[in-house]
Amino acid sequence: MNSYLIKGATIVNEGKQFVADVLIQNGIIEKINPSISHPSAQEINAEGLYLFPGMIDDQVHFREPGLTHKGDIFSESMAAVAGGITSFMEMPNTVPNTLTQALLEDKYAIAADMSLANYSFFMGASNDNIEEVLKTNPKNVCGIKVFMGSSTGNMLVDNTETLSNIFEKVPMLIATHCEDEATIRQNLQAAQEKYGENIPVEMHPIIRNAEACYKSSSAAVELAKKHNTRLHILHISTEKELSLFSDAPISPEKRITAEACVHHLWFTDEDYASKGNFIKWNPAVKSKSDRLAIREAIKRNKIDVIATDHAPHTLEEKSKPYSQAPSGGPLVQHALPALLDLCHEGVFTLEEIVNKTAHSPAICFNISKRGFIREGYWADLTLVSLNDPFKVTKANILYKCNWSPFEGHTFKSSIEYTFVSGNLAYSKGKFTSNMPGQRLEFNA
Repeated sequence: MNSYLIKGATIVNEGKQFVADVLIQNGIIEKINPSISHPSAQEINAEGLYLFPGMIDDQVHFREPGLTHKGDIFSESMAAVAGGITSFMEMPNTVPNTLTQALLEDKYAIAADMSLANYSFFMGASNDNIEEVLKTNPKNVCGIKVFMGSSTGNMLVDNTETLSNIFEKVPMLIATHCEDEATIRQNLQAAQEKYGENIPVEMHPIIRNAEACYKSSSAAVELAKKHNTRLHILHISTEKELSLFSDAPISPEKRITAEACVHHLWFTDEDYASKGNFIKWNPAVKSKSDRLAIREAIKRNKIDVIATDHAPHTLEEKSKPYSQAPSGGPLVQHALPALLDLCHEGVFTLEEIVNKTAHSPAICFNISKRGFIREGYWADLTLVSLNDPFKVTKANILYKCNWSPFEGHTFKSSIEYTFVSGNLAYSKGKFTSNMPGQRLEFNA
């Protein structure tokens, strides 16, 4: 591999900012020092740029296999790298659902050839595959995903006895989607009785309301406490759920952790009028007060990780009436720029963004030698220009679905360079290598 010398970057790492050089050799950060010289290393002048550890996105849906008309591992990992995301963890609700070890390894084989970012894949749980789940290797698989809310195929786990069995027996991290199906069905029926087939999209956060989220999340927390399960609840969308979590800083001893997604930090229910189905996610984008509470919970450590829940659908699918349009949207290319806009607005500091997108995911999942700018760690790095605006247009969207909920927005900051496992993968708007990323390893 090539050697690189990053000169004069403002490094944001472990709660501090400082100017230094960084030497990368054989994929590893070999040296961090105020002044480094190396005769054969390729130099990058980073004066005025900010160097972050690459974002680790713990929740994406890259749609391969089976739904590759929406996105695939190559296209979506390319968009991720352009957005400063160097590692991702992908969900099991592909087609077929990832419910056996053989199907899980099939996805790893695709990624080994096609993913520009580092990768891991969740093993999926269903109502009847506990034997397969228990075969999962915690050293090279990020966790087990349990849909305690709607999903595709056979992935809704709604049997109380099965849930208890999973929480009792699985020794590794369990990540959950928490929305109570019975509550949602009741709310949907009420909406159908009122509106028929013409339910307005503004009803989405009322159908998938705070009560549905809290009822399911509290059940997951209760099970985790009963069995001492390592639980990670994904995409918190309500103020009400925050009472379930501790404000202790992230650590290997914190058994119950939570994640927030960029769209719940950015949009509110007032945006349905202009954005419609293009901000239709599960769980739903909710009120301004919910958004404010989630932002504060990130700062107070009740929420440990920021991710994307990147879930592309085609423009045709999202343009259908509310009841027919699928939930989800593409985010990996624009997540970090969106967070940097929030930094410009004074919502988060750079140190908080780095902590919640890199340090905390690494600690949360116990990832080996990633998530920090440290000597001896893999060089997963992002160089950012904080004052280099760019407008999101069809011409620069890299998602296979070719749309974005941020289309037309001008971000204040740009991603200049992205290193993946020491490989310079992206440089000033161009991809400089098609070398695949690496399979993440975990200190199980």
